[in-house]
Amino acid sequence: MIHQLFDFIQCSPTASHTAATVRAMLVQASFTQLLESQPWDLQPGGRYYTTRGMSSLIAFQVPKADFHGFSVIAPHGDSPCFKVKESPELRVDGQYTKLNTEVYGGMQLALWTDRPLSVAGRLAVRTENGVKGVLCDIRRDLLLIPGVAIHMNRGVNEGVKLDLQKDTLPLLGGSQAELKKLVAENAGVAPEDILSWDLYLYSRAQGTVFGAEKEFIAAPRLDDLECVFAAAKAFLAGENRENVTVLSLFDNEETGSLTRQGADSPFLSEVLERISLSCGKSREEHLRAIASGFMLSADNAHAVHPDSPEKSDPTNRCYLNGGVVVKHSPRYASDALTAGLFQRICQKAGVPVQVYYNNSKIPGGGTLGNLSGSHVALPTVDIGLAQLSMHSPYETAGAKDLDYMVWAMQAFYESVITQTGREEYAIQ
Repeated sequence: MIHQLFDFIQCSPTASHTAATVRAMLVQASFTQLLESQPWDLQPGGRYYTTRGMSSLIAFQVPKADFHGFSVIAPHGDSPCFKVKESPELRVDGQYTKLNTEVYGGMQLALWTDRPLSVAGRLAVRTENGVKGVLCDIRRDLLLIPGVAIHMNRGVNEGVKLDLQKDTLPLLGGSQAELKKLVAENAGVAPEDILSWDLYLYSRAQGTVFGAEKEFIAAPRLDDLECVFAAAKAFLAGENRENVTVLSLFDNEETGSLTRQGADSPFLSEVLERISLSCGKSREEHLRAIASGFMLSADNAHAVHPDSPEKSDPTNRCYLNGGVVVKHSPRYASDALTAGLFQRICQKAGVPVQVYYNNSKIPGGGTLGNLSGSHVALPTVDIGLAQLSMHSPYETAGAKDLDYMVWAMQAFYESVITQTGREEYAIQ
């Protein structure tokens, strides 16, 4: 399973590639593509998916027309990195060419220096009748952000603030290097036909298993591709005769989700409504299906750091290989009932669970659960796997935890939650 994850990560350098990799898994499993702009004719037992903006994807399985509710897992496919601006070449002394970039998401800038990088993303390409989207990925060591030698920067170990427009620009090649030519060749299109692009730098590092007993893993983009991979595996393996099971892969979580393909958009709510309408449900019945549904907002969590254990909460501490993490914070969607229901599902499945709270002096990050909930009010719990070095270009997690997450997610997909009383719920 771990080496499948590493292969998945290598195929998913950007959110668009993540969506394409998941799409390939769905096609292999005989899912049918739906276009948002076309009518939907859903059939009981049908398996479907639709995409938005090439970088977000929602897949679902319809057990019957009179289904009970929606079982949704929602991870995100983007990661912090550098985004390449258009017309990016900057020439230096007639000898070097570097690329003009900007920061995408919250990053530890210095960790990106002196490591092999490449470029991947999506292109808008001119066609005879209009425009088409094309993926590209230059799968070789293409770039590097060279650090300044300590001889020229004696205070580097005392902390140096990097200039985003000067100190983090990657070296592409000699004085004649041109990125558009390389990208066009990789995508099999003419350079003059590329009208626009969303291109990103990514780490070329391979995933690895390490530790005295091989108990840890490290790889780029574990946040949040570990959850994406686990959710896709569980979605394809899980069966539910009562609920519509849904895998909702969002883009742009790292920049606030405020895009048409992000969680703070009506993408999920529109898809769920179209499912109900196609199955003949009324507005009343659709709202009941929402209320009878449940969502896992899946995004990795912070483990106790071995060098800085004091930065974690004193009593709620999460560790690598400790199991699935239930996340609590005013910025998360978890509450006592949703957390309890998910923990009960994990107990039934024999999956260990950890509870995360921020250290009160150190506000943590947010994720997509609350943002999605502002559009579709599914009961939601925020979960993840414990990791170290979050938002680094090379992150660390526990080797056992991937299996725990797949088992927990599959158990969730196979469960039906029914409200049997005022504040009482049954799990089948």
